[in-house]
Amino acid sequence: MVKRSLQLTLTGIQEAKREFARKGWTQDYLAEEVNLKTRQPIWRFFSGRPVERHTFIEICNVLSLNWREIATNPPAESLELKESSQCSVSDIDTLVQKVRSHRFDKIQDQCGILQLLDIGHPVAIDDIYIDVNILEQIASQQYFEIAELQKLDPKEFDRFGLGEVDQKQIPGMRAVETYSKLRVLGKPGVGKTTFLQYLAIQCNKGAFAANQIPIFITLRNFAQESKITNEFSLLNYIRQEFLTSRILDPSVIETLLSAGRVLLLLDGMDEILNPQINAVLSEIRRFSEKYHKNLLVATCRSASQKLSIRGFTDVEIAPFTSEQIRAFAQKWFVTFTKTNAQDGEAQYVQFIQKLELDENWQFRQLVVKPLFLHIACWVFHGQEKFPIKRTDFYKQGLDLLLGKWDEAKGIERDDIYRGFLLPQKLKLLSQIAAATFEKGQYFFEQRVVEQYIGDYIQNLTNEPMDAEEVQIESEAALKAMEAQHGILAERARGIFSFSYLAFQEYFTAKKIVASHNLQALEQALGGLVSHITDPHWREIFLLTATMLRSADSLVQLMKQQIDALVAEDAYLQEFLTWASQKSRTIPTKSKDATVRAFYLALSRDPRLASQFALTSSLDQGMFLDALLDNLLLECAIEGNQDFAHMHICGEALSNILGIVLDVGLHKSLQQLSDQFPNFGQSEERFQLWWQTNYSAWDQQLKTTIGNYRNINHQWQFSPEQEQVLQRYYDANQLLLDCLRSNSEVTPAIRKEIEATLLLPQKELEDREWR
Repeated sequence: MVKRSLQLTLTGIQEAKREFARKGWTQDYLAEEVNLKTRQPIWRFFSGRPVERHTFIEICNVLSLNWREIATNPPAESLELKESSQCSVSDIDTLVQKVRSHRFDKIQDQCGILQLLDIGHPVAIDDIYIDVNILEQIASQQYFEIAELQKLDPKEFDRFGLGEVDQKQIPGMRAVETYSKLRVLGKPGVGKTTFLQYLAIQCNKGAFAANQIPIFITLRNFAQESKITNEFSLLNYIRQEFLTSRILDPSVIETLLSAGRVLLLLDGMDEILNPQINAVLSEIRRFSEKYHKNLLVATCRSASQKLSIRGFTDVEIAPFTSEQIRAFAQKWFVTFTKTNAQDGEAQYVQFIQKLELDENWQFRQLVVKPLFLHIACWVFHGQEKFPIKRTDFYKQGLDLLLGKWDEAKGIERDDIYRGFLLPQKLKLLSQIAAATFEKGQYFFEQRVVEQYIGDYIQNLTNEPMDAEEVQIESEAALKAMEAQHGILAERARGIFSFSYLAFQEYFTAKKIVASHNLQALEQALGGLVSHITDPHWREIFLLTATMLRSADSLVQLMKQQIDALVAEDAYLQEFLTWASQKSRTIPTKSKDATVRAFYLALSRDPRLASQFALTSSLDQGMFLDALLDNLLLECAIEGNQDFAHMHICGEALSNILGIVLDVGLHKSLQQLSDQFPNFGQSEERFQLWWQTNYSAWDQQLKTTIGNYRNINHQWQFSPEQEQVLQRYYDANQLLLDCLRSNSEVTPAIRKEIEATLLLPQKELEDREWR
């Protein structure tokens, strides 16, 4: 039976006291290092009295002593080894299995569960984990001209450099098998730590790297403990970690490392404070060179050269693909639906269906990152819909990135920002976003963003700063913002952007809303509405409308700007007047503005008639006008003598007769139908009718529809007027979307705007005098 206590030999007492004196510690300090509540075991240790075996070995390890050499009658351990040079492959294989057996529960406890944000209980990693993909080419290490990047479509923006189209992706597990020394990069929330935990669990089960031992080390913990001992030694740190698994022989880890049987997982290179970073990196380099046969995988947010390690290959975690989003969401809802798996599956299906709607494309851009996908699932789980106010979703995600993410992981950051509290960080990001967006810049050079940061830093302090000092602090702040938050990202060498276009838009809107007084706000809103016809500003309008405490001023300014677009064009005013008059002749439950919109669209492009005709929600009069407009389109094909096509025209007229209620219109259309040739006749007789009668028949059809329905105006717009009308329609749609975006608009103003949409200038002026 293994002895439960150990004691020092006389020689051991002398050696232990000598090492203790060299370190200059007190017995109280040594007791604290060994996690003892009292120093009595320390006193017993140095006096040569029996001490509990585990405590004895820990004291020896802390003092860098070989416990077997100084203990009286040391016991034979179940994992006691031959000299490593004498160990056969069979011996090593046996040792690996024994160590894995000893450490199995430890690894499962350390890496087998996840603590997701805003979820009050741990989750088994197998219940939620989705295999990640790896990009072998780092976006921030590529060279691009900024002019190339500015040409990207907004919907392509978030994916640039992330491998959706042209970058090769490989499974994460294959990357670890391919590269023996790997540094996995990725912004906050992409799943770097979870990836390492998964590797540890799979190795622990023998499903991956089956002939190796997984060791998971959080580098900030290693740095903190090493600072206390002033001894940055991964080997000793691992020995201490092995003691908790009751592996007492310190030569075990040395043997495994020498044989290349360790999968060492080092998490969070960027999470080490500056005073310790150089010592930690030096130790990782030394360790990886000495034990070069082993697999080493480290994670880091930044591709900074300062954090690079010789011999390590840099790769980057790729965003989730659509298949990965589906797989993650399915696991998420099944795991967190409290009733049963079937309900979880049903909610997952609803989630995907709504996520794929056109209106939710901004959410689709964000949920390629696991952090935001988790938030989206969590919000949908509680509300069974995506939030009407996207600003709430963005704020929640940004709060996590700017503060709660590091807090939840217990990460302490260096105070690189010069007095930057969270409000200052938000204000700075808002200023950068607004300044760049105003210039149409989605991408900007490093020196440009550093200049914005420098200006902000100078405004924060009352003390004068020289240009070199400002430059140094600006560069440090930018790098800290990129590494810690991931909100600003280096997309190519020396070229930065916001990591998501949604963030740049959100912060731009936040800058507008954060105006310090009413006069400044009115000025900011006035500047915003000057962009009302620019489609790139659409999201800024919607975000601003939902962020304002009262959006009354914004929607009123938008309405004035929209009406001014067509106010000076007499022909366009005539067009609007006709649509307004036509809308009043339709007995309908629809709002007047809806009817006006219908006729304006119908008259601009007769081909829209068929689309409207398929819309079951149209009132009968509007439905009839859509069919009549389509009839004019089908029949008025000048010079076309195609027999089959004219057959379609005749059939369309016959179908319309079945729904016309107006007796006079029905009679006139029936007469026209009777004049149309019988398609049972020969094609020769039909063409004879076409040549002699069609022109008069077509004119009579137009006159009849014009007289009874007033929809046969031949509006002819110049190319410039067409462009103005398109901008006018789009701007009105934007105004409606702002009103429907859960913005705070008083009922009276909302009612007035909805009632006056698409009205000609004269009718608007008449309403003002009422």
